[in-house]
Amino acid sequence: MTTPLRRQYLEIKRRYPHALLFFRLGDFYETFDEDAETVARELEITLTSRPMSKGERVPLAGIPHHALDSYLGKLIARGYKVAVCEQVEAPAKGKKLVDRRVVRVVTPGTLVEDNLLESAANNYLAALAAADGRWGLAYADVSTGEFTCLEGDEGEVAAELGRLGPAETLLPQGAAPPAALTGTLTPLAAASFAHKAAEAELLGQFAAASLEALGLAGRRLAASAAGALIGYLRENQPAVLGHVSRIAPQRPGRFLSLDASTVRNLEIFEPLRPGAEGAGRAPGAGREGTLLAVLDLTKTPMGARLLRRWLGQPLLDPDEIGERQDAVAFFAGSAVRRGRTAEVLVRTGDLERTFTRVSSAAAAAPVATTPRDLVSLRRGLESLPALRELIAEDGGEVAGRLLAELHTCGETAALLAAAIADDPSPGAVIRTGFSDELDGLRGAARETRQYVAELEGRERERTGIKSLKVGYNRVFGYYIEVPKARAGDVPAEWQRKQTLVGGERYTTEELRGHEYRALSAREREEETEAQLLRGVCSQVAAAGARILEAAGAAALADVFRALAEAASRYGYVRPVVDDSDVIAVRDGRHPVVERLVAESTFVPNDTELSCSDAQVIVLTGPNMAGKSTYLRQVALIALMAQAGSFVPAAEARIGVVDRIASRVGALDDIAAGHSTFMVEMLETAAMLNGSTARSLLVFDEVGRGTSTYDGMAIARAVVEFIHNRPDGASRTLFATHYHELTEVAASLPRVRNFSVAVAEEGGEVVFLHRILPGGADRSYGVHVARLAGLPRPVVQRAEELLAALENGAGEKEAARPGAPQLALFAGADEGLREDLAALEPDGMTPLEALRVLYDLAERARGPRT
Repeated sequence: MTTPLRRQYLEIKRRYPHALLFFRLGDFYETFDEDAETVARELEITLTSRPMSKGERVPLAGIPHHALDSYLGKLIARGYKVAVCEQVEAPAKGKKLVDRRVVRVVTPGTLVEDNLLESAANNYLAALAAADGRWGLAYADVSTGEFTCLEGDEGEVAAELGRLGPAETLLPQGAAPPAALTGTLTPLAAASFAHKAAEAELLGQFAAASLEALGLAGRRLAASAAGALIGYLRENQPAVLGHVSRIAPQRPGRFLSLDASTVRNLEIFEPLRPGAEGAGRAPGAGREGTLLAVLDLTKTPMGARLLRRWLGQPLLDPDEIGERQDAVAFFAGSAVRRGRTAEVLVRTGDLERTFTRVSSAAAAAPVATTPRDLVSLRRGLESLPALRELIAEDGGEVAGRLLAELHTCGETAALLAAAIADDPSPGAVIRTGFSDELDGLRGAARETRQYVAELEGRERERTGIKSLKVGYNRVFGYYIEVPKARAGDVPAEWQRKQTLVGGERYTTEELRGHEYRALSAREREEETEAQLLRGVCSQVAAAGARILEAAGAAALADVFRALAEAASRYGYVRPVVDDSDVIAVRDGRHPVVERLVAESTFVPNDTELSCSDAQVIVLTGPNMAGKSTYLRQVALIALMAQAGSFVPAAEARIGVVDRIASRVGALDDIAAGHSTFMVEMLETAAMLNGSTARSLLVFDEVGRGTSTYDGMAIARAVVEFIHNRPDGASRTLFATHYHELTEVAASLPRVRNFSVAVAEEGGEVVFLHRILPGGADRSYGVHVARLAGLPRPVVQRAEELLAALENGAGEKEAARPGAPQLALFAGADEGLREDLAALEPDGMTPLEALRVLYDLAERARGPRT
């Protein structure tokens, strides 16, 4: 016969088949059946069993309740979802089964636990709805309250998903997601995305009369996605809905478009080859060597997250960009202001996420929070008046905009200061003096402890048993313990309570009375403190709108100060951003590469682009001379300018760019069945099809993935298409190793040839890294091979073949009888030989084998430019 506990478990599990059910039993969360086998395997804990009915044992694996967060992190990182089932009533005398229910379902997109989140990056939950080639996208970071939606074609939505990198994406059952979508995919019933159901969810959540009032008029797909997301949170993480207080539909045409490939190629957030030698980074350096790493001088996690969003969404409106530049200039003008503001911001901390955890603790379905979150929130709020004072010293327009939402939140800070102890611990969270009732209960508990302490001394003196002691345990309560040898000396009114190997334990009527009063007082003390704590959290939650506005303003100040600090440290200037078609940069520098080379050794270069004059720059020159660095630096300067940052140049003017698209060398996409050349062509096609007259296109050696003649033909056709396109000729940088491509400048009036300067001294080649007008006449490939460390016989033979080819006798020379056969490892580095010998090809996947080849090639190439 199945036990009541087993029936309760099975009933709850049936409602959450998609999640691992963590079932609270006393001080443990237990898992059963297949869940237990999964948990034991993934967490590497013991799998045991438990009798759940007559003659039946089921698999069991459990964890201590206090260790939940650490185990949750491991499971969520591996793509699992966890339903947390709590005991929602205290065990009652005579009642064998307590009521239990799932209070939250933890998924990759619904995390709020501080130790499970990256502090400097958002953790997004996204939802997608599609119809007739259009897509609706909604996304939220439940740890901060951010909630946004938009509508567009598949390319636009895919680009936004690439920027967001959602941890979890909701989509209708059976729907095919956009290509390259990362993170966990969670299918939902199509009914969740039905327009009427989604509308009801949104109107209920935001207490709005209509979708028009929410700014969603005519955006059915965006509304469907947003409603499905709210419904998912209501079912799985209801505690966080209280601070998802507004939806911000993304205004079309507000942000510069950056697809995932461009974000990767420009190394905005992640390096192309983390830890690659020659890139100036140590292995495992994470985001080092990226634009974000250079600019992120923020002092708060919320400021770091905001800066990341800005770099992923540069603006298109020159006036809006100008407002950001004014604020950066405000901080750039005073080193003292920057320094003092940084000191205050360090104390501010992460108000957004701390508030979320505190406010969620007041909800019916609690999430993890600790009393220390309340202390952290108080200290953060207490820093806001000092931050206001620093900003208000100027009194100008910039200060006024920042101060508009930088509320001091004094009442909430005072409440927390009065209610919460500075160093809270279990049973001592609420500060003495905050509640007379709690203080009285604590006084009664102290009196009981004092009585017990005095009782031991009194009874020793009365009985003469010096080894007598008074103790307590949770099973038997308070007791008086004496050695067995002195059991005959105990008073007659004592009652035996427990017999031990070496002693006896007793109780008395007086001790039982104190025990009852002590336990009753302790229970009432715990209940009263918990009730007071919930009340404090509720009052904090009620002030949520002002707290989150203040947190947003503090994050803004943090980003503006950080960008100003970067400008001051690195010598950046304020660019002119306007509606012209000009990109003009004097003495521009690559913001990342200049930080990785020796000081003052980076060679700056000028750029002049415009749709009406120098529209396409064809850049030639040898590998390693700096072509790639130059291409990326122009794109990054434009991106930084439109994000509101100052830029690495002596002077810069940026006519607003609506899209930056880049194509550089790529690995084969074996998983998708694409070769390097196919990836190259797919990226090139996307760039050409999606560009306008306001776009900036960056091509790095198009056509090198195929034969010379094919590649040259494709490269020339691309340049001609861009130049002659009647519906918008984009500003373009086109680096190539095909010198013949320089001939197009003679027939296309808006094409300009530039090359990387090279000097030859005594048979040696020196790369000058200067970009000069005119095309290159040589590739210097053999010289680069020599620099890369190719064996001397290989280099010498290559020089012979090159000379023969240039004289028109290459094929005959290469095929002549007696031409030497080169040894593969002639003069090779012994380390390379050892690494190759250690490889086990049979154990590699195709992608792993390809990556090994690229790593070996990287060692031979040396530093990248």
